[in-house]
Amino acid sequence: MIDLKGKPFYLTDAQINWVNETRDSMNDDQKAEQLFCPMLQFTDKGFIDHIMGDHEFGSFMMRVNGAEDTQEACNYLQAKSRIPVLIAANFEDGGNGIMQEGTYMGRQMLIAATDEEEQAYRLGRICGAEGMAVGANWAFAPVLDVDLNYLNPITNVRTYGSDPERTIRMGRAYIKGLTEEGMLHSIKHFPGDGVDYRDQHLMTSVNTLSIEEWEKIYGKIYRTMIEDGAMTAMIGHIAMPAMEEYFDGKPCEKVIPGSNSKNIMTNYLRGVLGFNGLISTDASPMVGLLSNTVRSESVPDAIENGADILLFTKDLEEDVRYMKEGIKSGRLSRQRLDDAVTRILAVKAAMGLPEKKADGSIFRNGDDRRIIACEEHVNWAKECADKGITLVKDTVSLLPLSVQKHKRVLFELLGDFPSNDRVKAQFISLLEKEGFEVTEYVPETLETIFEDSEVETFKSKYDLVLYVGNIENASNKTTARINWHTLFGAGNNIPWFAQEVPTLFISVGNPYHLQDVPMIHTYINGYCHSPYVIDAVVEKIMGRSEFKGISPVDPFCGLWDTRL
Repeated sequence: MIDLKGKPFYLTDAQINWVNETRDSMNDDQKAEQLFCPMLQFTDKGFIDHIMGDHEFGSFMMRVNGAEDTQEACNYLQAKSRIPVLIAANFEDGGNGIMQEGTYMGRQMLIAATDEEEQAYRLGRICGAEGMAVGANWAFAPVLDVDLNYLNPITNVRTYGSDPERTIRMGRAYIKGLTEEGMLHSIKHFPGDGVDYRDQHLMTSVNTLSIEEWEKIYGKIYRTMIEDGAMTAMIGHIAMPAMEEYFDGKPCEKVIPGSNSKNIMTNYLRGVLGFNGLISTDASPMVGLLSNTVRSESVPDAIENGADILLFTKDLEEDVRYMKEGIKSGRLSRQRLDDAVTRILAVKAAMGLPEKKADGSIFRNGDDRRIIACEEHVNWAKECADKGITLVKDTVSLLPLSVQKHKRVLFELLGDFPSNDRVKAQFISLLEKEGFEVTEYVPETLETIFEDSEVETFKSKYDLVLYVGNIENASNKTTARINWHTLFGAGNNIPWFAQEVPTLFISVGNPYHLQDVPMIHTYINGYCHSPYVIDAVVEKIMGRSEFKGISPVDPFCGLWDTRL
């Protein structure tokens, strides 16, 4: 039985009646549709109508679009839905998680590098206020994964670092800020990412900790958040053999994604940890789920084994059919179906969505959008950037830079992302305003490979080589490391010249690049490429602002040579 009067719902008798009456008014097909959270990549009404069809989906997840278009889409979703819907987005970094104009406060690791809970609280405030302004009501955040493996390409700067205590402090502060703005949060990705060096988007990653080790790290984090009243949790496509063995009493001989594991979702998260709230899977088209399951079985199995919502679909109509067939065949029991629908409706009731739809306050307007990127939010983002940027090492006392000493700069941007042009343009513009003569590195060709082959020629042309690592934390990447451009092994973009010409490396993405450039003696972590971080980095390398950040991870990657 679900305790609707207890934690985390705390529903009144009237709200419980609404939940029960609404659930009981549905047929099996309508209940099945409540279990889905399709993704809305676009905001036009034609696309929304195509996705919704004649279905009654219980929730939707928005991708990033313009603020006005997003607001209109959210209003349209609520107007078309008989039962008010949950509208989610990845509010991990700021209001930019749902709209292009949203405030980019910063990656979670930048927040952690300030070591101030106030910064995490402000991040939550920004996400909540700006998200609610366009009609969203559910944040797929905070990320509570712990970055224990520096080779993991997907946790990285999305986390609050490698310390579970810091993760708890920051996660709690974020949730406080978000909740004060009226938005729902989700703790993710249970049972915990960051141990494996692989990405669950591409395969089923594995949390290899023992139960004892897990309880000291992830267990402590999740127990705290559950005790605090977390209402929703997201399950990763992460296998955890120790958790399977804990209940089965025998070695685990099969890769079982957490999103299809009864032991992980029902027996441990609900049973051992006492979580009474709503469980969502992570995106179900990820290979971490697909590759170790049969789709016609895994869709209903996700719900039968403990989830309440299936996030996204591989093929919308096919997955809906699989769910409904699972109900008819008994693969998805009616008890588990009703439990899931009850929790979905209970969340909506706890948020007051039925009342808000009835009185019209669920719909947003142009005045609501005034808070987006408001002066206060922008100032918070600037302060966070100033406090989070971290000088990892400067063993040759290169900083501060001087136009007199380092006037001729060879600039190279590392990475291949849509943000490259913006990041490059901002850095070069700021450097040129300081008086530097900036030459952008151009990849060599067979015709140009020998132009700067002489060491003395290279030294005569440049006073400083500046690398900016814009290698973003992104899904579907097997690694977040540097790929060099070279034809014969020592092209000019590889820092062979680190002992010949002063060299500076600034990372605005992955904080672990020292594993690939240990020969560079001056290294800075900015953790994200927000405009505020870039502005603040230049202020600091020019000596007008001190470095204040404290690294939330080991940027030296446990290697001896990276510290020199």
